[in-house]
Amino acid sequence: MKNFYSNIYSFNRKILKKTVISLKKGKIAGLPTETVYGLAGNAYLRKAVLKIFKIKKRPKKNPLIIHYHSIKDINHDVVLNDNFIKLYKKFCPGPLTFVLKKTKRSKITTLATANLRTVAIRFPRHKIIRNILKQIDFPLAMPSANLSSKISPINAFDVFDDFKKKLKIIINGGNSRIGIESTVIDLTESPKILRPGVISSSEIKKCLKCKFSKKKSQLRSPGMLKKHYYPGIPVIFGKKPKNSSHAYIVFGKKYEKHDNYFNLSKKADLKEAATNLYKIMRIIKKKGFKKIFVSKLPNKGVGLAINDRLLKAAN
Repeated sequence: MKNFYSNIYSFNRKILKKTVISLKKGKIAGLPTETVYGLAGNAYLRKAVLKIFKIKKRPKKNPLIIHYHSIKDINHDVVLNDNFIKLYKKFCPGPLTFVLKKTKRSKITTLATANLRTVAIRFPRHKIIRNILKQIDFPLAMPSANLSSKISPINAFDVFDDFKKKLKIIINGGNSRIGIESTVIDLTESPKILRPGVISSSEIKKCLKCKFSKKKSQLRSPGMLKKHYYPGIPVIFGKKPKNSSHAYIVFGKKYEKHDNYFNLSKKADLKEAATNLYKIMRIIKKKGFKKIFVSKLPNKGVGLAINDRLLKAAN
């Protein structure tokens, strides 16, 4: 019997070489990171980036995050500043994305940056994607590996659920450790958080020791659209379900066990809740529930990021 998941590969030297060759040719692949799985293509090749937009059905006004191995790889593409250097030393590689000014000589295709003069960049921590980035001489445009506006994938099989055999390579790197997308900070002027994540604004403020901007931001990074992270069924935020055909996502030990209750963390651990969020939303959809009701989580630290995702899912 033919392997149903014949495009999902375990990582080894052979698949590393196969993936690198494929990316150099302008093809795209589903790759693991510590946040969520990404849909990767050569950020310098318009045809590769166009494939990403087409397969995701993503609006072209929504820019992509460009992934690099280390700081020494970025001078050609972005303008560095002191705030970036401080944060890079403290948090990278890791789940933090920086919006910086794009250089005039940058080879990043304008399609990836939505024709903006800025670019969102990240240095992922997962050892597989770092291995791949080390073997290539171009950065990877890599949004989450799901259909646009839907929930992000946290393992290779989630990627397969959305794209089936449309991707020739999906690398199985296990479940993503963090489970939600990176924090995004705009450093082009006064620092501003564009998307909350597991690295909190208080941690960033402590590192930078400066005031944050409160100006309204234009669409400079992923995660800023009002509708996002949609599981395919209605999400109602901050209310209890009325019957057992509706799922209830809860947090903490005060909730009793019911067939339609799904606890993000019985220990009331916000990082564990983030890791479980998309996994539980996918389980609920597959079990055939008609709606998802969600209890509010503490609006602090990682809770800010989880509530951000849930509110946008409810849109």
